[in-house]
Amino acid sequence: MELQHIGFPTDILLIFVGVITFYMATDIHAHHQNRTMTLKEASFWFLFWVAAALCFAGYLWVGYDPAWAKLFLVGFVLEESLSFDNVMVFMVIFASFNIKDVVLRRVLFYGILGAIIFRLAFASIGTALYAASPWVGLLFAAVVAWTAWKMLTAGEADDSLEDYSHHWSVRLTERFMPVFPRLHGQDMILSREKAEELQSQDPSIQLKAQAARYATPALLCTMVIQATDIMFAFDSVPAVIAVTKEPVLVWGAMIFGVMGLRAMFFILSSLMRFLVHLDKAIIALLFYIAAKLAIEAGNTIIAWPNIHITPGQSMIVVFSILGMGVLASWLLPKKE
Repeated sequence: MELQHIGFPTDILLIFVGVITFYMATDIHAHHQNRTMTLKEASFWFLFWVAAALCFAGYLWVGYDPAWAKLFLVGFVLEESLSFDNVMVFMVIFASFNIKDVVLRRVLFYGILGAIIFRLAFASIGTALYAASPWVGLLFAAVVAWTAWKMLTAGEADDSLEDYSHHWSVRLTERFMPVFPRLHGQDMILSREKAEELQSQDPSIQLKAQAARYATPALLCTMVIQATDIMFAFDSVPAVIAVTKEPVLVWGAMIFGVMGLRAMFFILSSLMRFLVHLDKAIIALLFYIAAKLAIEAGNTIIAWPNIHITPGQSMIVVFSILGMGVLASWLLPKKE
């Protein structure tokens, strides 16, 4: 039996607003404490957001339809899985600007806020386009397949060699504001007076131009993170839309998935060397999503191949692929 559209229920929208508000409030409170996140704290918050997502799925199960709950869970797990690639790139970006400790946490805050905004915007546009024409499904399938192919052909390339300090977003920022060459606490912008004071204390600091404001490496790093957020949203939104075309469920998967991204960063930065084959599982997962999009588009456009993948089957495939990636990392660790 075909599901009715869930629409835009007020109670679910209020839940989303409450979740985002709670995230921002807790993070701002953490900034005032002026400390970095420990592995124990990161593990707690990651499990907290997973539990919150499960509670939301339970709300959908009881208040709406079990099928909606399954679709949300598959989208959430998929978003969390694709966030693994986000974290990998974030690590390289932070290394390029020598960002760490408390400053790292603040940059992550703005990065995750940008990820929420861009993903919600792309999800709204993507679901509207998909509803307008089934041919959009083929376009999304191509985007997801291209992302998987790029990851596959990257092979064992050392991403740490890439220098994001010359990213196009950095050059764009430098057009509007001169750069102060050193970090100064958590400040992203320094006044002219403060910059000259620091220069007088350290003559090795060279100011390229006179200006009322100066951008610090923390601001440049934030700009790069925001730029990569756009690219990640362009990749991940079609993948989640392959699971469900309902905007509210796509938004939910994006919101709850991104909420745990900050904690995931600190966890994976400690456990990255143990999850050596998870990237291969993500590549396989992306190829599956591309195939699912193409099949659904074919069913609608030319009534072929007439294969229908249920939410339960998608859930089994997603969990199985990720489970095999984790299991392979445990059984076949890379040699030092």
